[in-house]
Amino acid sequence: MQILAAIPQYGFWFLLLLTVLVFVHEMGHFLVARWCGVRVEVFSIGFGPELIGFTDRLGTRWRFSMIPLGGYVRMFGQEGNALEGGAGKAMTAEERAVAFDGKSVARRAAIVAAGPIANLVFAVLVLTIILASLGKVLQSPEIGKVMPDSAAAAAGLQPGDKIVSLNGSAIESFDEIRSYVVLHLDQPLVLGIERNGAQITVNLTPRIVEDTNIFGSQRVGRIGIASIGDGKIVKLSVPDAAIEAIRQVGDMSGAIVTGIGQIITGKRSSDEIQGGLRMAKMTGEAAKAGFLTLVGLAAMISVNLGLVNLLPIPMLDGGHLAFYAIEAIRGRPLGARAQEWGLRIGVAFVLSLMVFATWNDIKILLIKALLT
Repeated sequence: MQILAAIPQYGFWFLLLLTVLVFVHEMGHFLVARWCGVRVEVFSIGFGPELIGFTDRLGTRWRFSMIPLGGYVRMFGQEGNALEGGAGKAMTAEERAVAFDGKSVARRAAIVAAGPIANLVFAVLVLTIILASLGKVLQSPEIGKVMPDSAAAAAGLQPGDKIVSLNGSAIESFDEIRSYVVLHLDQPLVLGIERNGAQITVNLTPRIVEDTNIFGSQRVGRIGIASIGDGKIVKLSVPDAAIEAIRQVGDMSGAIVTGIGQIITGKRSSDEIQGGLRMAKMTGEAAKAGFLTLVGLAAMISVNLGLVNLLPIPMLDGGHLAFYAIEAIRGRPLGARAQEWGLRIGVAFVLSLMVFATWNDIKILLIKALLT
């Protein structure tokens, strides 16, 4: 029952990390709203009754609320939009000037998009600091070991072979091979190999295995090779670190989108959809592994949070953006009834997904708890 005993510790780290990421997300909305001249009434970390707070000189109430699982920014004038809930009310010219619904479609879209974008920018900044401080580990793409009875052994790969290209694209690090193979499961590969000064091509198909680590259990691709040595640390200037951080965030984003697509098409099990319980466990394990692991996880979850919020589902930021895109094309917003039904469908979908993810967590964690 070790997992159950560790729940309080896992919960602390998860709530701490979630609070930081929610603050970043809502701060994105807040700053762009202020920049666009919208009056922000409430900036809340958490939902429900206020626990503690203060009001700034511009009238925004900053507060921590009782239920610490998210947050929100409430802007003056949002109630006039059916998507935001509630019916609008008559406003004076002065009120209209600082109302959310009084702004152009472009400005409203910018305010809504700023939250997810803030999460992506946060991930870039975190990774830039890490890379600029510690450098980048560069592992040679030379094969140090070929596992017996593996896809690599069956394809004739040998220790000492240097992988110089993957599906026609040049590579310089073993991690590029690992990342691609793990994500793309059993997709056939074409490897360009340098062996004893000669260039050869090897075709192989990875094998799918179940991998368990602090990120949970996942189906991953494996070809059965190990790199030579531990790699070398390459020092990066701040600009180079920023460029590398942007590349890594791009890779994370691509991996998340690919993973979602694989779940939808059935290539990955829906058991991999994680809820708050497994995310809390993952955060606690990362905290035990060390500060850098926890910070790296924060960057990854921040990218996840940003991308998920951009999905075109009413209730999420992406749903709002979809409605604004329709409004821009039509020249007028959708009717209140259409927006209301869209919101209902979005709420139902999100709540169903949350219940399903929580059931996954309970099912998997309970099995592990009973076996340990």
